[in-house]
Amino acid sequence: MNKIYIFFLLLFSVCTSAQIKGKVTDKEGKPIAFASVSIEKTYLGTSTNENGLFELNYTKEKQVVLVVKTLGYKTKREQVVLPIAALTIVLEEENNVIEEVIVQNKENPANAIIKNAIAARKSNTYKTDKFEANFYSRGLFRVKNMPKKILGIEVGDLEGNLDSTGTGIIYQSETVSKISFEKPNNLKEEIIASKVAGDNNGFSFNTALDTDYDFYQNTISFNVPMISPIASNAFAYYKFKLVDTFYDAYGNFVTKIQVTPKRDKEPVFEGFVYVVEDSWALYAIDLDIKGYRSQNEFLETLKLVQNYNFNPETKLWVKNLQSFDFQAGFFGIKFNGKFTHVFSDYVFKEAFDKKTFSREVVTIAANANKKEATFWDSNRPVPLTEEESSNYIKKDSVFKVRSSKVYLDSIDAKTNKFKLLKLITGYTYKNSFKKSSFTYQGLFNLASLNFNTVQGYHISSGFYFSKYNEEKQKTTRIGTDFEYGFSDLRLRPTAYFYHKFNNTNDLYIRLAGGNKAAQFNREEPIGGMVNTVSTLFFKNNFMKVYEKEFAEISAGREVINGIFLNAKFAYENRKPLFNTTDYTLIKSSDAYSSNNPFLPNNDDVAAISKHHLLKFNVGARFVFGQKYITRPDGKLNINDGKFPVLQLNYEKGFSGSSKNYAFDYVEAKVSYATNLSNKGEITSSIKGGKFFNASAISFVDYKHFNGNQTHVKLDGSLSSFNLLPYYSHSTNNQFVETHVLYNDNGFISNKIPLINKLAVNIVGGFHQLNLSNSKPYQEVSVGLDRLGFGKFKLFRVEYVRSYQGGFRGDGVLFGLRF
Repeated sequence: MNKIYIFFLLLFSVCTSAQIKGKVTDKEGKPIAFASVSIEKTYLGTSTNENGLFELNYTKEKQVVLVVKTLGYKTKREQVVLPIAALTIVLEEENNVIEEVIVQNKENPANAIIKNAIAARKSNTYKTDKFEANFYSRGLFRVKNMPKKILGIEVGDLEGNLDSTGTGIIYQSETVSKISFEKPNNLKEEIIASKVAGDNNGFSFNTALDTDYDFYQNTISFNVPMISPIASNAFAYYKFKLVDTFYDAYGNFVTKIQVTPKRDKEPVFEGFVYVVEDSWALYAIDLDIKGYRSQNEFLETLKLVQNYNFNPETKLWVKNLQSFDFQAGFFGIKFNGKFTHVFSDYVFKEAFDKKTFSREVVTIAANANKKEATFWDSNRPVPLTEEESSNYIKKDSVFKVRSSKVYLDSIDAKTNKFKLLKLITGYTYKNSFKKSSFTYQGLFNLASLNFNTVQGYHISSGFYFSKYNEEKQKTTRIGTDFEYGFSDLRLRPTAYFYHKFNNTNDLYIRLAGGNKAAQFNREEPIGGMVNTVSTLFFKNNFMKVYEKEFAEISAGREVINGIFLNAKFAYENRKPLFNTTDYTLIKSSDAYSSNNPFLPNNDDVAAISKHHLLKFNVGARFVFGQKYITRPDGKLNINDGKFPVLQLNYEKGFSGSSKNYAFDYVEAKVSYATNLSNKGEITSSIKGGKFFNASAISFVDYKHFNGNQTHVKLDGSLSSFNLLPYYSHSTNNQFVETHVLYNDNGFISNKIPLINKLAVNIVGGFHQLNLSNSKPYQEVSVGLDRLGFGKFKLFRVEYVRSYQGGFRGDGVLFGLRF
């Protein structure tokens, strides 16, 4: 009786699930990859995989019509009676014969079609601007020829992903979710299932975010805004040619138009767009992106394909399939991958409830990464290929082995072996299973070796312990550092403790203390290596320091979405320091300046007197419009830059050696970045501050500005000047500083002969500093960014002029960008 019951239960489940399986081939039996398969008069569909196989779940009717289409083949309508065994659908190639076109006034017929498509953009996008749908995403990332080491850093086999030739899949994942979307960018996504090969505890980063490549918009973002072939200004960037026409299964007349860039270095596509006559809607997109056109030289090519399905009842063309394949590489290493997006079960809305969309754009269910194979078998719209299936099996098996205590202990036993040489070079002891490590930096930590005229050559070493709790997303770090100056013969130790409690509100606490040679400007605008080169080779010792003995405690957290608070309480004992060496590598009669920014030619007078002070600081940062992703293991914040960021800060100095050292200080800063579509981008910031009761405070507590007296600029932030002396405008009163930067992203440079061959960006800047007791200091600059060779666009050069009550000076700055 039980066997009969089980038999009928299985039979019932097969009949009710009505899973349609099949294969799409051409006449010769060759599989057709990524063909669209949908049920007629519905928005339920899927895609074939690389082997031409497809699966489709359907339970509403016993007799359906499948619509199968792909570029280059005739659309086919196949009647199917359910349930059915696996079927094979054969597609015929299109007999593309261009219809006779009457050309009036010698006008290119493709231009007329594109003009109609441009004119109908808004009406076509409006028809499908609000919807709910099921969304499926799958990503695969491969590497080839990966070496064992890159720049001396060991790569290994990337956790078992690579074979002996350095080839293999290093990332594979998929998600199933439900989305609500309202153009242009309102999204609500609920991820039901998430799977990552080789990480049973992980969550895929594949979401519907940044997958809305909408060619009805003027630009599509791929690192930089790319110009749509049917943008309002498309004829300024493209040439069009009518290459084919055909009728689809519903009698719609479709034209295939070749898209060719007018200028090679512009942010443009090339390939084909398919347009439906009369409605002028998009039938399909088949376009390529060259990496250098999107200002991503490591990317070689990216092919983007979109298919739109037609519903004869609603007369709507709806995107149901999107994929992009890419090829990339550097240093002889090759990368390639493919991402597939399937949209199905559309429900179009007149309007959404006001509470539908919020700052929470993606939520991932708690058990999303715990779905059984049966769930994926019945909900995965695109079947796995044999390579993908075997990779899941392999990676999951490797994950179980490599995450076991036995395996991790065996690896640690090998890498934790101690040798006497490590007393000099450094040593790290790991407990990989408990995710903890202890590091000793060694006696000769050459990365820390620098030079200044107070300490001479100075080098540091230290001990560090870190521990990470993966389950609770906690991080703990403890460290101590010992810095020794070979000229002043001083050992300066510091220590710290840091603990982050979670990934939800990023609550942290930090304790620190010790003795250090600190720059008067706490933002440390003069890097150690830049100062070392400037001092030893040019005798320009711009770095000015004092001795700080300190103990401090700080904490911070996000209190509500987009609002971050932090506070710090510190004790500081400050002492003056003097130059102790005149050593240089380049013989020169020039003398070093003193360590006193006020009296550069007097080595006997200190910039400060010895004193101590208590300080309290509280700050807030407001990221307006901040969106976020809610994951079971934490919260990921997304700042899309559409709103400004506001920072407020209050600092109080009190209980000092003298009442004169006490002060109150308030500061506010607003920063904002705006994209000018394809015309570039502008980033800006305005910061203002004021001191109260601070007429006799220590120079340490002044407001110092991030100047620059070298011809090198490594800091590309919105808080630095190009030619301003480091301490010439320091103030204990009030100030306003303004910074505005422009990057044309190739909009201007791509149109200038010769310069367009370099594939560089034109950049410009304006910087101003207003003080209460002097005329405004101003800088204007213009330059070229993304200079370099091949794939490595690392360099930047700018010409700068400064003014203060008239012309003050000019200079050329060189920089590095990463």
